[in-house]
Amino acid sequence: MKRKTRWPIYLIIGLIITFIAFTVPLPYYIEVPGTAEDIRKVLLVNNQPDQEEGSYQFVTVGVKHARLVDLMYAWLTPFTDIHSAKEMTGGSSDTEFMRINQFYMETSQNMAKYQGLKTAGKEIELKYLGVYVLTVTDNSTFKGVLNIADTVTAVNDKTFESSKEMVDYVNSQTLGDKVKVTYQEDGKVKTAEGKIITLENGKNGIGIGLIDRTEVSSDVPIRFSTAGIGGPSAGLMFSLSIYTQIADPTLRNGRVIAGTGSIDRDGNVGDIGGIDKKVVSAAKKGATVFFAPNNPVSEEAKKANPNAKSNYDTAVEAAEMIKTDMKIVPVKTLQDAIDYLKNNP
Repeated sequence: MKRKTRWPIYLIIGLIITFIAFTVPLPYYIEVPGTAEDIRKVLLVNNQPDQEEGSYQFVTVGVKHARLVDLMYAWLTPFTDIHSAKEMTGGSSDTEFMRINQFYMETSQNMAKYQGLKTAGKEIELKYLGVYVLTVTDNSTFKGVLNIADTVTAVNDKTFESSKEMVDYVNSQTLGDKVKVTYQEDGKVKTAEGKIITLENGKNGIGIGLIDRTEVSSDVPIRFSTAGIGGPSAGLMFSLSIYTQIADPTLRNGRVIAGTGSIDRDGNVGDIGGIDKKVVSAAKKGATVFFAPNNPVSEEAKKANPNAKSNYDTAVEAAEMIKTDMKIVPVKTLQDAIDYLKNNP
């Protein structure tokens, strides 16, 4: 009799576990191959559609707040990574994380406009307005004062021409020193005082994550339509597309060309995350060339992971794993990508 009456209990338990597995978010995220998209869908240069054959593809990574079923999928699927919430968002909520990535995209677009037009020989002005606050560490004396989207414009009444100048100045201060920050919040200029603390990397600072806030102006109209897409990693391909349409319309010569990497005001291509997944997405889209950042692994990254590889090496490994004929091309600057396409038509 007991065996006959237990099955409803097992069924109920099974249904509860299944419900939890499919609905309850866990403190983890999974990262999967996203999509490769034609840049013409999101970029219009000089009010003229790009009608040349072939395409430039920007590549995305899919990020999802994980449930138990997602973790099971990730354990069984190649090119799918699991990250803790702390690793992925730095402790930000999903909404804050999306907002942060929008700031990265805004900066990426401005740098792409600047580099693409400047390299094409066009006049363009780039103004540095300060830095967006992206995160504030728990031990920062500005915790609860500075918030996401505030713009820091000066430190100790000193203004700067780049975020690097600001960071270098703050790093040079002595631990425990008082420091005054001038910032904009909701259009209002405010000041706050705090102290220099020791950061996780051992350097001195005020404990904020930041990114440049910039503004560009040019006679060449450039319009982006990237709602719902965030992050800095399309900077190289945006720059390349803008340059091509202005200076060398036939540069891609009918090819489907993908790539990834951030871009800075000097045209340097920066490292990004998830490049193995982007290789997979680009190969599925039929790309024949994939540009990958080729910067040396930093000492900080080596300390955190002795087996850390450069973006380029990781991309080559991924291409070999999926047995694609797509050419992985190492680049350190926008000009490297332009030169490769010119020299390998």
